[in-house]
Amino acid sequence: MGLKDSFQELATSRPLFLTVYTTVIVGIVVSSFYVFSAVYSADNSSPDSTPWLDSRLSSISDEEFHQVSNSSPLPKALDVPTSSSQPSKSIWEVPPRNTKMPPLKTFRLTKELVQQRAKDNVIIVTFGNFAFMDFILTWVKHLTDLGVYNILVGAMDTKLLEALYWKGLPVFDMESHMSTVDVGWGSPTFHKMGREKVLLIDSVLPFGVELLMCDTDMVWLKNPLPYLARYPEADILTSSDQVTPTVIDDSLDIWQQVGAAYNIGIFHWRPTESAKKLAREWKEMLLADDKIWDQSGFNDIVHRQLGPSVDDDSGLVYAFDGYLKLGVLPASIFCSGHTYFVQAMYQQLRLEPYAVHTTFQYAGTEGKRHRLREGMVFYDPPQYYDAPGGFLSFKPSIPKSLLFEGEHNIQSHFTLINYQMKQIRTAFSIASILNRTLVMPPLWCRLDRLWFPHPGVLEGSLTRQPFICPLDHVFEINMMLKELSEDEFGPGIGFREYSFLDNPSVPKLVQDSWLNVQLCQVGTKNCQLSNGTNSKGVLRLPRHSNEEKLKMVFSNFKDVKVIQFSSMQDAFSGFTDKAKEDKFRNRMKRYVGIWCCTTGHVPGHIYYDMYWDEKPDWKPIPPQTAQDDHPPW
Repeated sequence: MGLKDSFQELATSRPLFLTVYTTVIVGIVVSSFYVFSAVYSADNSSPDSTPWLDSRLSSISDEEFHQVSNSSPLPKALDVPTSSSQPSKSIWEVPPRNTKMPPLKTFRLTKELVQQRAKDNVIIVTFGNFAFMDFILTWVKHLTDLGVYNILVGAMDTKLLEALYWKGLPVFDMESHMSTVDVGWGSPTFHKMGREKVLLIDSVLPFGVELLMCDTDMVWLKNPLPYLARYPEADILTSSDQVTPTVIDDSLDIWQQVGAAYNIGIFHWRPTESAKKLAREWKEMLLADDKIWDQSGFNDIVHRQLGPSVDDDSGLVYAFDGYLKLGVLPASIFCSGHTYFVQAMYQQLRLEPYAVHTTFQYAGTEGKRHRLREGMVFYDPPQYYDAPGGFLSFKPSIPKSLLFEGEHNIQSHFTLINYQMKQIRTAFSIASILNRTLVMPPLWCRLDRLWFPHPGVLEGSLTRQPFICPLDHVFEINMMLKELSEDEFGPGIGFREYSFLDNPSVPKLVQDSWLNVQLCQVGTKNCQLSNGTNSKGVLRLPRHSNEEKLKMVFSNFKDVKVIQFSSMQDAFSGFTDKAKEDKFRNRMKRYVGIWCCTTGHVPGHIYYDMYWDEKPDWKPIPPQTAQDDHPPW
């Protein structure tokens, strides 16, 4: 039947037709009224009167989208929800341009705010100050890449709150009035931050939601919510500092075998009476004594009673008051800085890690950031991957004997490190001369580094010898990044993590702009100073080239993004400018730290020395007197 026939048929039944027609027209008019009213209201509403989680149906700007999606350490598209059915869940949806920020009072933590953002009655929370903004962006980015949006971020200062708001992140004001700078581990302000965490937990649990509380110096590698849901009877599931495996699968660690502290950087709370009671007592303990470390206080309270097991299968244990049911997350997949970066426990057990927390590391916050970059799991802006002046890299040369022959002891460890250190020193020299950023090589160690005496590796751990150790085991990353006086230390030298050139975030224009440099012996065929390449696009460089020769040879390659040396052995003979060399040496001496710690001697640490080879009697021994206990400069 045609359309014309249909209308004719309807017309023959005039009363019915008029009724239907009138109903449709009225519906259209009413709907139009509401649509236009909503549009007009949205366009003319005052930002000061708009809740911070209102639905803003503007798309993320091209510039913001490019920065967020292309700077991810993993090649995943940014998942920005576009459905208006749950607009409050959107993350990375930036507020419209030319609007004012809502007043501070609209960012208060409320039950309504938490329930708005929760999913399946679970909320995931982290917090920090402005100094940790890049960690927070990394934390959020990993979760949203995993399709997890039930997130809230607590801002301890208004500078962070404003910055996160304008990036489209769900943020609330902790009213902490915290400093915006890095407070440093163990400082009074650090302990204040710990108390803020406890106050936050105590505030959220009465809202009736499950709380996954996280430090900002950790990242999620796999959605943890299905795992946590496997243990519905648990009041608290906590991570730990355990470094020896108690299980070889993904079940909870065996609580009787966990001898290390419970780590409060990752733990999940259910709003049970026992959990709320523990949170109240923990808060009261810390407020009564500002000398107590929040993690120590938690461990003391939980261990008031530990045992028996809740049942034969779950791995849960009665703790605290005898009613609270506690589970210890497996250290193999809810990783510490040791089980992930040193042992790679999850790899050896053929498991998929859920998280990594940058504990067991050195060099402060800079060391944490570098660890995550080494693991290619840190969020950096695009300019990080395309440094001005380009990059310098090299293939390290290490004899097999230094890695595998003989005992793994202090002497063999330092012999191995010193051999690599000399090459790195040469590379820093050339990078400084060519004004390039040095891509560090992987650093091989025979011995672990800890802050207490140990036999080389922790007994019972899965640490293999030798192993690629984090850069902060040997180098003072915080000093390498510190702005030192150029008058005394010469210009700063940029550097990147050893995995940098394998990172998918490195743009194609960098990957495709490459020069290979092969060292050759003067007097051999085709080994002469030249700033041109051979037919294979390889530049042959005579060994023992000095500063002026390097400048001359590479003057035509300033636009090349990556210059890679086949080796650093005898690549550089020295600076021609004595004053410049002195400043460089002053800088290099401060780049290395200590190894720790020998048994049976106090102090037990041994200083690394960047210029060890200039001291014929140098030996890896700890300081013999208090006067000797200083770096080699």
